Amino acid sequence: MLTPIKPKRISDLVFEQLRDVIFKGQIRPGHQFMTERELAENLGVSRPTVREAINRLVALGLLEHRQGQGTFVVSPTVEHNPLGMPHNEKISLEDLLEVRLGLECNAVAMAARRATDEDVRDMEKCLREMSARMAAGELGGNADVAFHMAIAYATKNMVQIHIMKNFYDLLFYGIKSNLQYLYTEPATLETVMRQHNDILEAIRGRDSEQASLSMRDHIAFVLEFMRTHSERPAR
Repeated sequence: MLTPIKPKRISDLVFEQLRDVIFKGQIRPGHQFMTERELAENLGVSRPTVREAINRLVALGLLEHRQGQGTFVVSPTVEHNPLGMPHNEKISLEDLLEVRLGLECNAVAMAARRATDEDVRDMEKCLREMSARMAAGELGGNADVAFHMAIAYATKNMVQIHIMKNFYDLLFYGIKSNLQYLYTEPATLETVMRQHNDILEAIRGRDSEQASLSMRDHIAFVLEFMRTHSERPAR
């Protein structure tokens, strides 16, 4: 009934560390990843070990090789089907937002209690980039996703982090799509930016109750906007 314990391979540890770099938004979609040689030197492992880890990230749809250019971080799509949902099931933005209400309101409360100074700095960096992108007439979606993933990592709860890692493709797709709808009324983007700052301020103040309320207000605002301005896809 018992089986031998197998220690993790080095390539597994490299894979997990590189995946976290992507999930935390430390290297954004569209940006070039470090070369095998650079990664091997920085991590103190062999190039074959790095290559194996990178190939797993490519298979997951997080990286792509471009002939003659290098390896790049890609924008996830729901086609990667991270949750193993039937391919004939239509995923609506409303569905995603309803699930996020449960996942992220609880997560941000934990983050407010447990976030380190480094976690808070990561969130601040995400919001600075998001604000700059919006000021330049862009959506700031990549920074938005990174902010919500930073909250997940700040919970220090391995189950929550695992769930959000597997939810990453859907989160990326949902936030990008939501912002495209919100962009039709630019004033709403200012509201969304203010809501993100309110969430960060509650985390910074270690106020778990206010953090949860601020996250609920934010997601509920977007959800109501989507219900008002888009038709729910037929199932």
